[in-house]
Amino acid sequence: MELYKRGIVPHNPLSQRDAGGSRDGDSRVSQSSLGLVSTLSFPVIVSTADAMLKSAGVILIGYEKIGSGHCTAIVRGAFAEVRIAVEAGVAHAKQEGQLLSSLVIPRPFPNLEVIFPIGSNLLDQIQEHDPSRISNQAIGLLETRGFPAMVGAADAMLKAADVQLTAYETIGAGLCTAIIRGAVADVAMALQVGIAEANRIGELVAVTVIPRPLEDLEKTLPAASCLIEEQPQPLMLPVNVKEAEKELVELPDLRKLPPLRIKDS
Repeated sequence: MELYKRGIVPHNPLSQRDAGGSRDGDSRVSQSSLGLVSTLSFPVIVSTADAMLKSAGVILIGYEKIGSGHCTAIVRGAFAEVRIAVEAGVAHAKQEGQLLSSLVIPRPFPNLEVIFPIGSNLLDQIQEHDPSRISNQAIGLLETRGFPAMVGAADAMLKAADVQLTAYETIGAGLCTAIIRGAVADVAMALQVGIAEANRIGELVAVTVIPRPLEDLEKTLPAASCLIEEQPQPLMLPVNVKEAEKELVELPDLRKLPPLRIKDS
């Protein structure tokens, strides 16, 4: 499973006490429910994850890609929240015509945590919880079957509107997705041009626009390293500043200099 940076959610269902009153992080992880929804398209699984996050207070762990276009969104949280999220994800994937399967496990056995990538970054999320924020940039995803069609569509989109190509994703079976970001109007205009170019070159598979993505969703998407702002490094004090020693120059004794004589003109 490809795990990206940890996400942030509006409500942390794992911060509540468990049935025994324990507030231990490991206990909450093992007792949180597990939800999975699988589709046959990367743009569809991203929009499905977006629908799941916005329908209930769950944590998006990431995506599992097993080839042949099969993608699975994995969420964790309280049982009721996970069940609502999975139902919303299933409804969205069915609407897109790409649903493969879904699953809800109320209390996954601890051995699953060790073998399957379903909770390896939960402890960090529990310990460092921040309120969710909504991005002011929309996300656009255009999926084609074949690399040339995706590259041509990406070039056309960049030339058509003020958007940035942040990354691309491949999921097997010749499926690849260009990911762009920008204002909603620019993303919509760029995708219209990209659709026409992808159909001209090869085969268009899926297109998705997410106008207001939650930060939890954004952090699970790949991003180009050139677009990631470097965090300033803290200045460690005290700072030892060593100045180079200057060589002393001895000045002549003015009393020993001969008197200055002025010639008459």
